[in-house]
Amino acid sequence: MPLDRRRFCTLLGCWPLLALPRWSFAEPREVAMQILSINKPDGGVPNNSLPVVIYHHVIPPDVVDNADYLEHLFTSNGWPPQWRYGVYSFTHFHSNTHEALGVFAGSAKLQLGGEKGVVIDVQVGDVLLIPAGVGHKQISADDSFMLVGAYPPNISADLCHDEPGKLAVRSKAVANVPLPASDPVTGHSEGSMLLWHSAATQSK
Repeated sequence: MPLDRRRFCTLLGCWPLLALPRWSFAEPREVAMQILSINKPDGGVPNNSLPVVIYHHVIPPDVVDNADYLEHLFTSNGWPPQWRYGVYSFTHFHSNTHEALGVFAGSAKLQLGGEKGVVIDVQVGDVLLIPAGVGHKQISADDSFMLVGAYPPNISADLCHDEPGKLAVRSKAVANVPLPASDPVTGHSEGSMLLWHSAATQSK
């Protein structure tokens, strides 16, 4: 699905959690937002009525440490980062949590939704907000490709494989995952705070 360039969110480009003087804070800026609807099951992958949200150009051009910037951004918005790594090369998903993936190095092709899913290109500065149940895997990547992974507070993500025999029970688990209290990029406004609440209302 192509990027809808009419959709933007405002991001305050600052270094949260650090005691910086007022002049250290960047002006609010707009980041482009792409929306992918992946709401039909694929094999043993339940997917979700909530759309995948992809933010582009989240990292300001003058940032020295991309990973550190994303970790501070996620932490300040209530999504504690838990790891730095790539993406598994097999289809997997999480039945107990939503997931934020921030690209801090390199680029890759990822497949979302299962073995028949859409393939997207991601690069430095992209942040993917993946709803619980949505399958994802790495198709290819350059040698430097790395992510910061984050989840809502007090969550230990499970790891589910594409197993059709377990689709029913995992679909039920995914349906019970609550909406997050905040968005990892925009905080308590815009982004998934609008999109996901709207989608959840429409699916009832």
